[in-house]
Amino acid sequence: MSGQPVFPDPLKVAQEWCEQGREVGIATVIETWGSAPRPVGSHLVVDADGNFHGSVSGGCVEGAVIGEAAEVIASGAARVLEFGVADETAWRVGLSCGGRIRVYVEKLG
Repeated sequence: MSGQPVFPDPLKVAQEWCEQGREVGIATVIETWGSAPRPVGSHLVVDADGNFHGSVSGGCVEGAVIGEAAEVIASGAARVLEFGVADETAWRVGLSCGGRIRVYVEKLG
């Protein structure tokens, strides 16, 4: 063993939370340009109580995605989010690394 902590797969966590009767949303990185903290296919799972597991970016971007996921869970309407250095939102949420990411957020179940 390498001594590194082992974190459960966010998709398995999403399945467990759904089986527990929680309302669950999942955010998935669908596209990146330039420098991005997480690769395409990265997942962040969020429940209606604000619990989360996984990562799509880090820092304040993650907080913004969690907030958007709460709205998606409440409304049921999926959405695509984009954060990038050219977008004033990127500076506000901390993605100033020169890259851009697109994240698809949907409700499960």
